[in-house]
Amino acid sequence: MRYPKNLEKGGTVGFPAPSFGCATEPYRSAFAHSLKRWEEWGYGTKPGPNAWADKGVGISNVPRACGEEFMEMYLSKETDCLISCGGGELMCEILPYVDFEKLAQAEPKWFMGYSDNTNLTFLLATLADTASVYGPCAASFGMEPLHESVKDALLLCTGEKRCVESYGMWDKDDAHDPENPLAPYQMTEPLALEAYLGRERTDSVRMQGRLLGGCMDVLVNLTGTRFDRTADFIGRYREDGICWFLESCDLNVFGVRRAMWQMEQAGWFQYVKGFLIGRPANGEPMMGLDFAQAVLEVAGEKGVPVVLGADIGHRPPMMPLVVGSLAEVTMEDNHLKVEMHRR
Repeated sequence: MRYPKNLEKGGTVGFPAPSFGCATEPYRSAFAHSLKRWEEWGYGTKPGPNAWADKGVGISNVPRACGEEFMEMYLSKETDCLISCGGGELMCEILPYVDFEKLAQAEPKWFMGYSDNTNLTFLLATLADTASVYGPCAASFGMEPLHESVKDALLLCTGEKRCVESYGMWDKDDAHDPENPLAPYQMTEPLALEAYLGRERTDSVRMQGRLLGGCMDVLVNLTGTRFDRTADFIGRYREDGICWFLESCDLNVFGVRRAMWQMEQAGWFQYVKGFLIGRPANGEPMMGLDFAQAVLEVAGEKGVPVVLGADIGHRPPMMPLVVGSLAEVTMEDNHLKVEMHRR
């Protein structure tokens, strides 16, 4: 696994828009404020040509333009780290214009984003053996005050932090307010982790393996395509095993159950050491099926630790995770800790 150099003071952060740009409120104002904050921290900033664009369908521009923007900014000597402008819907369509073989030969640099950015964070690991950060997008760095989880994302990129821990409370509504674009997370709900060993509830779990995963909505779309070389990746790292971190956005509980089934049938969970499952954005029970059952129908049969309700994904805050890193995960007394080793 290849790890980028730490982002140093005076370095330049690039902001491509391989999915949505920051063309509308509240993202436009929040992004502008985040650029100011990065500069106050002592870094240069370089928004990509699509950062403010709204020319595409589900992404900032036409797929070719978005793919070419990402390649140019990743390979450029003028940027030291890349943070995606936002999530979105159709980043998958840029993938034919992303040369992962060339990226695998290039000097690695941090790329960070989540949700639709799974198309890149997951494939950088599985196709280019290059670590990335599944973490906040550009506009999150504009909130006032800055949440600890967003600070953690910065510190992962600078190398000042290699361990993240759950945050105790979470934001149930995650309301993006155009009238108050710099609004912080509204931390109203207490963390309520559930731990299982197989299908049996337990008070504490431990697991170790390579972190791999992202948004299930995206992952099942990649499954079985020419970009799916997940079996090769997990085979290379079978001695370490895989700690899968998974979260969902639009999928309802039946969609989650189908996604888990599809990934299992594709062989993705062959060397699994455990599952970290984020709070779902759309996890209400349906027809007698709840979210835990949707996940455990597959995960519970593996005989490995499963943690539900983790600070990962679309219900903030989210623990930023280094995709591809060798992780040691502990959950005890409703507290989750993830140590990430760059080897």
